[in-house]
Amino acid sequence: MKRQTRTFIPCLLMLATILLQYSASTKVDHEVEFSYIEGSAKGPSRWGDLKPEWATCKHGTIQSPIDLLSRRVKVVSAGSEGLNKAYKPAAASILNRGHDVTVNWEADAGSITINGTHFLLQGAHWHWPSEHLINGKRFDLELHMVHQFTQPDGTNKTAVVTVLYKLGRPDPFLSKLEEYIKAIGEEGEEKSLGVIDPSEIEVGRDHLYYRYIGSLTAPPCTEGVIWTISNKIRTFSRKQLNLLVNSVQYYAKRNARPLQPLNNREVQFYVPSYRY
Repeated sequence: MKRQTRTFIPCLLMLATILLQYSASTKVDHEVEFSYIEGSAKGPSRWGDLKPEWATCKHGTIQSPIDLLSRRVKVVSAGSEGLNKAYKPAAASILNRGHDVTVNWEADAGSITINGTHFLLQGAHWHWPSEHLINGKRFDLELHMVHQFTQPDGTNKTAVVTVLYKLGRPDPFLSKLEEYIKAIGEEGEEKSLGVIDPSEIEVGRDHLYYRYIGSLTAPPCTEGVIWTISNKIRTFSRKQLNLLVNSVQYYAKRNARPLQPLNNREVQFYVPSYRY
């Protein structure tokens, strides 16, 4: 009888695991807009089929993220200023969107200038592991600082500044947000952060960076996004990674979109003029 009991218990555990996985899959299919779970009905390969306005996720030709391969880049002088940022402190809030955690600036927090156009900073959010690769290497975390410029026709053009991280010493900016991330444990919860200075995000001024034209990495996968990816790899801690992972829903425990085809796009690699 004891032997039968020992055999029966593992079977029950296995059955419970299968039922939980089925329940999670069913919930993904019915209760969320999109998922990062590969192979699920709302996973990355299906995004373009879920809504007509998301068709670009499937049919777009300049999608993101990509692998930034040195053999495919064109080296360009960035001038004396490097990354041309002009950020300033402003009121902000932090929001749990279910698939990520985002900091939204509610007032003018400054801008980044690209070819004479000022893109105003809107927010910042994280993906883990990284969405972009450098020469085939994937990193542990990727930060997106999202900027927008409103065009004369009323539509917005987007520019994203990206910082890549590996595990190591804690990231100072994330350290300031830890208690707030813990406080927004449910999807849709939002907390005021008071005044936050985006300059505290360590992007770098004179470091090397990549630039290319791509898309949003989540639905609706809008194309025409200007991507600027810093070549300086920062660090964050295992504790901070666990905090981010535990804050989101089960369908986004790994919230990185798979790599997309380059399709003969040009990727520029900017260096400060004094190093060019």
